[in-house]
Amino acid sequence: MESLKGMHHVTAITSSAEKNYEFFTYVLGMRLVKKTVNQDDISTYHLFFADDRGSAGTDMTFFDFQGIPKGTHGTDEIHRTSFRVPDDAALDYWVKRFDRLEIKHDGIRQQFDRNVLPFTDFDGQLYQLISDEGDTGVAAGIPWQKGPIPLEYAITGLGPIILRVSNIDYMKQVMEKALGFREVAKDGSVYLFEVGEGGNGARVIIEHNAVLPRGMQGFGTIHHSAFRVEDRSVLEDWINHMESMGFSTSGYVDRFYFESLYARVAPGILFEFATDGPGFMDDEPYETLGEKLALPPFLEPKREQIESYVRHIDTMRSDQAIEKEYE
Repeated sequence: MESLKGMHHVTAITSSAEKNYEFFTYVLGMRLVKKTVNQDDISTYHLFFADDRGSAGTDMTFFDFQGIPKGTHGTDEIHRTSFRVPDDAALDYWVKRFDRLEIKHDGIRQQFDRNVLPFTDFDGQLYQLISDEGDTGVAAGIPWQKGPIPLEYAITGLGPIILRVSNIDYMKQVMEKALGFREVAKDGSVYLFEVGEGGNGARVIIEHNAVLPRGMQGFGTIHHSAFRVEDRSVLEDWINHMESMGFSTSGYVDRFYFESLYARVAPGILFEFATDGPGFMDDEPYETLGEKLALPPFLEPKREQIESYVRHIDTMRSDQAIEKEYE
């Protein structure tokens, strides 16, 4: 069976699709490549922010569940998302940018063999930028060419997710025996795992924390994270493998933009396995990705109903000249 290829996407929950769009577009400079709805709850927006081409391994996505309470961070949760930037100099740029825009951050620090810059958004969602300096392994994506961030500093994809778990022995078994990751470093109660080609795009960091109460999902927290598999054939192998290991799974799910399997591997930890393709480029022109409400073919007959559920959000960017912001 082919190994996982690294990170595919991370899906979180926001209190406001409008604020979320503004933050990711004009603060972080990631490209909205798809404005669609949650296929399991068609009254809810699902926004996909990624690199210039919507490449697998670069996208952070958000559900906009109306009326959901604010989540709380704790243990037994997918705790923080990382975004890759080209090098350490990029982190210096982002410190100045965050200071100017009054984005809360913790300053540059070292995490294993990388420099990182932790920060939060308006919901208290936890992120970090991670430097690709000296990185080998899974290739980065292509920064949004027409975004506000100079290309030499721009976000190029997903780095490690950070998990907090109360039962580290069990979670290590999941990572190594079920998912094929290998432990490559340890720092106190924090463990670093890699899969496939390794590098920032194929890492997971796990913190053992049996003191904090369990996190509660809501806006400002992560819903699930996904790992890359090559295609449908490999996905079927993973479906059989995860079920043979005793995990309860969703079975095969067709999301149109990719094909998936979901498995709850531990309390508070939902993982998805998603194919690299077909991707986000086939149903909209490159120039106007994410500007209109996109629906997969099986939801297109419900377009009128869906458009009556979801409020209008202006995501037009192709008619703008967005200048690069060097400070």
